[in-house]
Amino acid sequence: MRKLPFLNGVRAFEAAARAESFAKAAGELHVTPAAVSRMVQLLEQRLGVPLFERKANRLGLTAAGRAYQAGLSPIFDQLANLTAQVTAMAGSRVLTVGVGPTFATRWLIPRLADFQKQAPDVEVRFATGGATVPYNDDWTCGIRLGSGDWPGFASEKLFAADFTPVCTPALAKRLKTPDDLRNATLLRVAHAADEWPQWFKAAGLSKVRAKGPEFEYYGQALQAAADGVGVAIGVSPYVDDDLEARRLVAPFALSVSKGEHWYLVWREGRQDEAAFRAFRAWIGQAAGISARQ
Repeated sequence: MRKLPFLNGVRAFEAAARAESFAKAAGELHVTPAAVSRMVQLLEQRLGVPLFERKANRLGLTAAGRAYQAGLSPIFDQLANLTAQVTAMAGSRVLTVGVGPTFATRWLIPRLADFQKQAPDVEVRFATGGATVPYNDDWTCGIRLGSGDWPGFASEKLFAADFTPVCTPALAKRLKTPDDLRNATLLRVAHAADEWPQWFKAAGLSKVRAKGPEFEYYGQALQAAADGVGVAIGVSPYVDDDLEARRLVAPFALSVSKGEHWYLVWREGRQDEAAFRAFRAWIGQAAGISARQ
């Protein structure tokens, strides 16, 4: 159990020590000088050590008083700053979303105008996020791929993460069966090297390797596929808009689950912020619409 000192006395002492005057401290705390003096005396009694040398014309700190003030003033500054942050949260209209670059460019940004129509007074900011980046407490929320179990965070499921080969409609005409991929240029993503082998296994293909160009991000591989370079792995929801617009097509019906989902993630202390409430309601609706398309 935390053992705290006489907090009214601590506050009175810190103000008096900083101002070097009971009278000035009284003005700051909106009490009388006598009340400040009495609270400090009670604190000294409970601590068992004098904090002030009381002289005729001024207050002087003892060695214990100087040590106590040196530690207390930064604590009170931090408390004041923290209080200001928490007070501002309820009315905050700034939304900072930690999101991976591909999710942002392939799904979230194309829908941003719709969110701004619903919440025109919310200022949206994007921060670098994703599975490989630690959650930053300056973010209002994040969008992450995983199991949904992150200690210290609340989460809400948005999408399943399934994947399947995708390519241009022209190239798809030459892919009659999965076995035709043996002769195709297969585009790879560096941090998802297991996806082509997983799909091959699910399709019953053996001794097939993806040997095409390798990209750092899914978005780059999907752009290359849309430009006719080859066949990419399309992960939902990254590829949803391309499939709907038929910039890309899925030549085979088989899709494979990554075994994970996309989640909206946040610290529970931020759930009442106005900007977050608006975004949470909107993205839940938008994710449901995407899932039904």
